[in-house]
Amino acid sequence: QVQLVESGGGLVQAGGSLRLSCAASGLTFGSYGMGWFRQAPGKEREFVAAISKSDISTVYTYYTEAVKGRFTISRDNAKNTVSLHMNSLKPEDTAVYYCAARTNYRNNYYYPDEYGYWGQGTQVTVSS
Repeated sequence: QVQLVESGGGLVQAGGSLRLSCAASGLTFGSYGMGWFRQAPGKEREFVAAISKSDISTVYTYYTEAVKGRFTISRDNAKNTVSLHMNSLKPEDTAVYYCAARTNYRNNYYYPDEYGYWGQGTQVTVSS
């Protein structure tokens, strides 16, 4: 049974930092591309960042434009974790953040439908 468990969310002031972690179990972690998505109240779930699977020679990272230069995604295959380091947080970053494992390669990495396994989410609130 695949499980993805996020942690690290919380309340932070604008300009602050948070580090989200996602612990994966029940899958061969290195063989999966991983992504972070977020969903704000009343809005659709949106792509934040992704990192390619590790069983290839080069690992790639991708970011939505709104977080480039502020967020960093990384993975630790020895610990089966993927992290999202978030700096210079803004109130518009407030959302529930979800970790996901990519199971499909029909479309681009930023489509939620590409990801078959999801965590339960962790709340990030940035106050102004």
